[in-house]
Amino acid sequence: MHEHARPARAESRRRLGLVLALTCGLLAFEAAAGVLTHSLALLADAAHLLGDAAAIGLSFLALTVAGRPPDPRRTYGFHRVEILAALANGVLLVLLSLVILFEAWERFRRPSPILGAPMLVAAAVALAVNVASLRLLHPGATESLNLKAAYLEVLSDALASLGVVAAAVVILATGWLAADAVVSGAIGLFLLPRTFLLLRDAVDVLLESTPAGVDAGSLRRAIAAVPGVAAVHDLHVWSLTSGLHAMSAHVVRAEGTAHDDLLLRVRETVLHGFDVHHVTLQVESPGCEDAAHE
Repeated sequence: MHEHARPARAESRRRLGLVLALTCGLLAFEAAAGVLTHSLALLADAAHLLGDAAAIGLSFLALTVAGRPPDPRRTYGFHRVEILAALANGVLLVLLSLVILFEAWERFRRPSPILGAPMLVAAAVALAVNVASLRLLHPGATESLNLKAAYLEVLSDALASLGVVAAAVVILATGWLAADAVVSGAIGLFLLPRTFLLLRDAVDVLLESTPAGVDAGSLRRAIAAVPGVAAVHDLHVWSLTSGLHAMSAHVVRAEGTAHDDLLLRVRETVLHGFDVHHVTLQVESPGCEDAAHE
């Protein structure tokens, strides 16, 4: 089942593994640079990376678990683990954004001396590594909520590094230490709305809402228009995980219509006309439909 999805998930897992290794290496580098240069900004960014490394590791684990085959207890497999990880990542991103805002306010109130030149070099290296990670994640970020979560986390790292670069340049040029706090606050405000969108998408999947790319009304009308269909009821469309949609429906066949032929025509209509990958249909004879389910 869903064999076409396995190569894409394996590639996503490979890319996440590379990004996780880059993030852990960058975390160690920034922590050491922060200690050696007494840069609070670099240490704060290293703390940010620590949270992101944990979140990306969770995403990597989720993709590994989600690839396990179905069993008698979990007949759809473990696809929802990916959504749970995306939800956890979204919550973590909200917390990190709030921490950034709090730290920015504290630094603005009480600026501390910063060694601008070493700070600039370390931030530039961090920015280069983050850009490489973004390039690795970008191909799958539009297809998977899990990769989207990881992409947003690395994007937050890249923005933080860019902010540290900008702050270091301002500090070196003007001596204005509050530049670090201003940039950090802007990063926190930038991340919050995007994180809330991620949380909304994950919650929609868990609530089995109709996927954004599927119009349930158009789907119902398309099924009803198939020759031999007398009525459609109990139509449901939901997502098993990001990019993997399922539907079920009861279809009433018209008099004289062959059951198997109708089943085949309706399945072809759904699979070829809509972004649906798993179809479950119950074909009913005229008069057998339950009007209470309308």
